[in-house]
Amino acid sequence: MLLISILVAFTAFFHSAVAQRVWAHVIVGNNGAYTKDQWKSDIQLAQKAGIDGFVLNIGTPWAGTIENQVSLAFQASNEVANEFKLFFSFDYEGGSAGPWSAGDVRNILGWYIENYSYAKHPYTAFQNTGKAIVSTFEGSANVGDWTGIKSTYSSRGIYFIPEYTSQNPAWHQARLNIIDGVFSWNMWPEGANDMNTNPASDPDVAWKGVNGQYMMGVSPWFFTDLPQYNKRRLWRGDDLWHQRWEHVYDIKPQFVQIVTWNDFGESHYVGPIFNAGIPNQPNANAHWYVDNMPHDGWRALLPHYIATYKNNGVEPAVTTEKLSYWYRLYSKNAGNSNGVVCNAPWQTTYQPSVCIQDEVFVTALIKTLPATIRVQIGNNAAQDYQATKTGLNHFSKAFNGQGAVSVQIIRNGAAVLTGTGAQISAGPPSSDTRANYNAWVGCAPATQAGAGCT
Repeated sequence: MLLISILVAFTAFFHSAVAQRVWAHVIVGNNGAYTKDQWKSDIQLAQKAGIDGFVLNIGTPWAGTIENQVSLAFQASNEVANEFKLFFSFDYEGGSAGPWSAGDVRNILGWYIENYSYAKHPYTAFQNTGKAIVSTFEGSANVGDWTGIKSTYSSRGIYFIPEYTSQNPAWHQARLNIIDGVFSWNMWPEGANDMNTNPASDPDVAWKGVNGQYMMGVSPWFFTDLPQYNKRRLWRGDDLWHQRWEHVYDIKPQFVQIVTWNDFGESHYVGPIFNAGIPNQPNANAHWYVDNMPHDGWRALLPHYIATYKNNGVEPAVTTEKLSYWYRLYSKNAGNSNGVVCNAPWQTTYQPSVCIQDEVFVTALIKTLPATIRVQIGNNAAQDYQATKTGLNHFSKAFNGQGAVSVQIIRNGAAVLTGTGAQISAGPPSSDTRANYNAWVGCAPATQAGAGCT
């Protein structure tokens, strides 16, 4: 009896702990050359960072790369056997064979939603219960398909939480007979601003207000220069990674989706760089702005951010101090903007220099006070920030010269933790004067297994 009571209590605790879950968006097409072991490695890295599962973005056609990689992903997740879950985001705009047909969607769901690694809601640990979670990237013109799709799998049940950001919240409220919740792609600020968090006009408040079942997007950055797809733009990143997590604590969404794990072409990847997954076409080659620009450091503090989210915004005690820091490699005024603008075509556009800041952005996880966080660029004067609390301390310091970057936590006049970073220079190399607006991201300790930098 005692053993049964302990198991019941443990299961209840585990269920409560994962009621709010964090997913990472994976572009399956970028993993076309993955092996099963590479899927396993990514799953293990993600779980060490506190991520509960992957959202598998799949575009048409199914046969070939997508079919093969989805199979490998589920095999890997099942073999890792760690309660890491997967669910589909049917991409209605990214496929080479047009939007998804209702028949293909039905078939794919039929093949996978009973899989143990397929994500269910509500979730009960170590059981394959609950409705199968399904999402989309756009496809609002096909929303009518989902009545029939859901009825096909009524015995299992589909928890349908699409991304139809092209339609407003009121449009979604009129279709609550079809959808179960909403996911918004509105996660980057407009122009030279931070994200709007004014309760009277906050888009996250409006999206959550549809029916309370909200999957909130969190993204650290956005820059793309892919003329083949008419995509030459950025949105302001700067402090976004930290500020967005802080706002998650205010909004308290049902789920959080990190955008993305591996979209290298849009510069918002938080997973390891996979060379074969970088766009590499004559008029859509992203290697020049992705190569040697790691983002693993954005994962360094994810366990703390995620634990705080699942603990109703209360930070857990800090056991190990950490640093995460990021910056561009030269001034916003250096180099040729190459036609890149700030904002999307449906917004007022500006020169990139109007929207972004020449600063080193730092988040320090502090165990005890007092503590000083020091930023130094080359041999220039050090710039200090006094930690104001234990836990997360975020700040930025302006570029004040050129050289390699050092970030330290200092106590009693001595460095207790040091992180180093790539050099800030005068501008891009003379061989290629295009301005790279991607971020270089570092962390310390620099050898955190799976949860930080390599």
